[in-house]
Amino acid sequence: MTLRTPYLLFIGDAPDQLAAKTAAGIAYWRPDISKGQMRLPGCRADLGIPDMTIEEAAKAGVKTVIVGTTNRGGVLGEGWEKLLVEAIELGMDLASGLHHKLAEIPALRNAAARHGRQIADVRHPTREFAVGNGIKRAGKRLLTVGTDCSIGKMYTALALEREMRSRGIKADFRATGQTGIFIAGDGVSIDAVVSDFVSGAVEWLCPEHDADHWDLVEGQGSLFHASYAGVTLGLIHGAQPDALVVCHEPTRPHMRGLPGYKLPDLKTCIARNIEAAQLTNPAVRCVGLSINTSGLDAAAAQDYLRRTEDELVLPCVDPVRVGVGAIVDRLAAD
Repeated sequence: MTLRTPYLLFIGDAPDQLAAKTAAGIAYWRPDISKGQMRLPGCRADLGIPDMTIEEAAKAGVKTVIVGTTNRGGVLGEGWEKLLVEAIELGMDLASGLHHKLAEIPALRNAAARHGRQIADVRHPTREFAVGNGIKRAGKRLLTVGTDCSIGKMYTALALEREMRSRGIKADFRATGQTGIFIAGDGVSIDAVVSDFVSGAVEWLCPEHDADHWDLVEGQGSLFHASYAGVTLGLIHGAQPDALVVCHEPTRPHMRGLPGYKLPDLKTCIARNIEAAQLTNPAVRCVGLSINTSGLDAAAAQDYLRRTEDELVLPCVDPVRVGVGAIVDRLAAD
């Protein structure tokens, strides 16, 4: 399912900025298609883009209203349904990454049917996928992996797309999560795919391409995370990556949500990911490390990046502080 742009980012009564992280990611990476935000009384998040009502959004040419926040339990907040029906009636589509499907809410489903509008529940795939086959395919692919989940894999892949395109390199971000799908306009929410078909879904997402074209595949989970290693392995095999970028946060005390599990060291993480990826691409290589140094001051961050780069003999960057140019340099040189 492809989303029509531009967007109105609906963040409702989000209690803080983190609660609106989906919308914030869209506004940051795709400001050109983020026409405005819609906030309700009590909202404590701000995307830094114009505030709009549903009526103002329709007049501004908005094509899709994105539900870019969530309440506890992943359901619609009080009063949201009426506003979303109004959006449909004014000619706009709806899209959501909530666990609760908008298309299963009778008022929204019926309004969409009456007015010929699309409801995209992007967390829930709308097609079936074949089982992966591991057959070599043309084109180049880079996959972001990590020592933990929620560690910067999407951000890194998007930063690489931006840098590569600025140099005239053919490159496309391939989304595997709901926020990434909103940013890219399409993709597969891989955590909602039945496990036997994950690698096949990724093969479909990044099929054969020109020999000089890079698909930059958004990673999910971590091989070292007891909860999410399965989806990571399926992504690795389906992406058939030529290159890996390992993402890491040095100040994280333990695996996200698992206090009893420590993060692996970077050498081990690189080795295990390469070993797993060699099943479908024996020539895979690690081309760099993407480090989230937000928990360090500038001097400590610079020192950590330098020491890690010297130790592993790989480009080591913070995409926010220094950009990803060194990793793209390494790709171009190999």
